[in-house]
Amino acid sequence: MIRILIIAKLINMFLITPIHFKQCCLAFVTVLAITLFSCNKASELKPFVAKVSESAINKPTLTRPNIVLILGDDIGYEIPTSDGGSSYQTPNIDKIAANGMRFTQCFTAPLCSPSRFLIMTGKYNYRNYTAWGIMNPNEKTLGTLFHDAGYATYVAGKWQFDGGDASIHSLGFDDYSIWNPYQTLDSAMGSHYKNPVVYEGGAYLSQSATRNKYGDDIFTNRALDFIRQNSSKNFFVYFPITLCHEPFSPTPSDPEFAAWDPKRDQSNPAFFPSMVAYMDKKVGQVTDSLKAWNLYENTIIIYAGDNGTPSDIVSRFNGKQIRGGKASPNVFGTKVPLMISWPGHIPAHSVNTSLIDFTDFLPTLADAAGISVPLNYAPVDGVSFYNQMVGLPATPRSWIYCYYHPLSKDGTNDLLLIWAHDGKYKLYDSLGMFFNTLKDPFEKVPLLTLTPKEQQIKANLQAVIDSEHN
Repeated sequence: MIRILIIAKLINMFLITPIHFKQCCLAFVTVLAITLFSCNKASELKPFVAKVSESAINKPTLTRPNIVLILGDDIGYEIPTSDGGSSYQTPNIDKIAANGMRFTQCFTAPLCSPSRFLIMTGKYNYRNYTAWGIMNPNEKTLGTLFHDAGYATYVAGKWQFDGGDASIHSLGFDDYSIWNPYQTLDSAMGSHYKNPVVYEGGAYLSQSATRNKYGDDIFTNRALDFIRQNSSKNFFVYFPITLCHEPFSPTPSDPEFAAWDPKRDQSNPAFFPSMVAYMDKKVGQVTDSLKAWNLYENTIIIYAGDNGTPSDIVSRFNGKQIRGGKASPNVFGTKVPLMISWPGHIPAHSVNTSLIDFTDFLPTLADAAGISVPLNYAPVDGVSFYNQMVGLPATPRSWIYCYYHPLSKDGTNDLLLIWAHDGKYKLYDSLGMFFNTLKDPFEKVPLLTLTPKEQQIKANLQAVIDSEHN
């Protein structure tokens, strides 16, 4: 109401006689400044879009790179066009790959909570994962690493580590705008799309502040506000966007959005392509803003999926129809897209076919920033792929390992699976099954009769498993 009155006053001022024109201009600038800079952060939810021509922010002279880590929710390898998908439009994600490096063998856990522990701590789940979505507030994370190195740190989107304000800060983040601050069932958390439940500054935004708004619009705008405010220093922004997790529902780009009631209307997979397109739009908004503010050249931008696509979704991939593999330990449940750009450091249009594990992100980003991982983080299971990114001599992983015990909060998934994988062959310790995943990505027919070479590979993978948790 106050803003309406201000606008009316401005219009009225310009309708008065010309003799007062100079005074009107001065008044206009003064009132406009008050309007722009007196807004309360918790209620200011207007869309934020940077113009590529904007040059108000000078490029800072920094020796370390900024880092923006975007984590798509339930986005399997088959979704981005650049990876071979043909059901969706992902031009902005594809640009990250085109301007940097695309990874063809990045693997994680089949579900979001254990997967996010891997990427944030660099540790296998048996070391620190004891309950779904609840991280020990004393754990060391990517947030902790960069915060302690002097970076400004921010998280926007899906938290899923419990503990609210206290844990967010203790796990390394200076500020935040999130959904899911405390662990409970999704149905009790409220919407993260239309009429979102948003947690900032230790409290939830009012329903009136978020009514008819869209969660990932708010999270994107908040992250960009933080970047702009901290443009003169290094920043680490963790952006676990809530798209494209169910409920599948219309985005602001869909005509159905206006009438959609998230408490009444049912999830509909028909909206999934629109959700992918809107997620890609948010990725582009981040990238374009960094370019507009002269920050792009010194920023590492990472896009990754957190696990496989839901089984409700069938996508066209490399000429075949692929059903999403979320919650399954097979290739389509654990293989995710990964694209990283860093102008002047990562060659454009490069492709990396080496094995990458989600535990590898922490040591890799530490190397990129010239940060030594403190001794009290040990043991860190990840292997840095920094040298691979920048074209230096490197020894890629020859295997990955996964200890998968999701402890699902709704009690539907409490199995324990342990496996090792060399990119072609995969051995399950707990099941004793051995697969050629290149020929059998859905792991339907275990290998029983092995060649001498396959026998040796199986023995090598068993040795990997034996060297880890038993």
